[in-house]
Amino acid sequence: MPTLPDADPMAQGPVPTENQPGHHPPVEQDKPTGPPPTPGSRTREFAFAFDPLFRLPALAAGVTPDNAVVEVDGQQVRVRFGTWRMEVDRDNITEVTATGPYLPWKVIGPPHLSFKDRGITFATNRKRGVCMQLAEPLPGIEPTGRIKHPAVTVTVAEPDQLVELLSR
Repeated sequence: MPTLPDADPMAQGPVPTENQPGHHPPVEQDKPTGPPPTPGSRTREFAFAFDPLFRLPALAAGVTPDNAVVEVDGQQVRVRFGTWRMEVDRDNITEVTATGPYLPWKVIGPPHLSFKDRGITFATNRKRGVCMQLAEPLPGIEPTGRIKHPAVTVTVAEPDQLVELLSR
């Protein structure tokens, strides 16, 4: 029959620092990092369609196929474009349309600000994209958040599928 360890906790040695009361690891493994997913929702990713003409200017702005994506779930649309990020509540989207073609010099490289309506364009091609009109303009092009955009355009590889998903 096996023997039980001593009842004295110090008989096993000192308690490691990371196990002492009050210690918290850098990441709480058992804690959720966001709200629970909406039933029946899953995240859908839309890659950007990179035109060869746009690759070098995009790379100069820090944008590559590995860090440019639009993610859509039940509540949010998240745009990652190099170091630029935007999060749009789906409830804030009032209209979604396929758009294009675009003049290359108006959209090539980093995100572009429309002087006509202050919309922001994340473009990697000149052919087609998706424009999301917003009820409440959001910041995106510069880090202070002073400039707010009433529309967001993205040139994803599957624009019709993104329009269909966001129109539901």
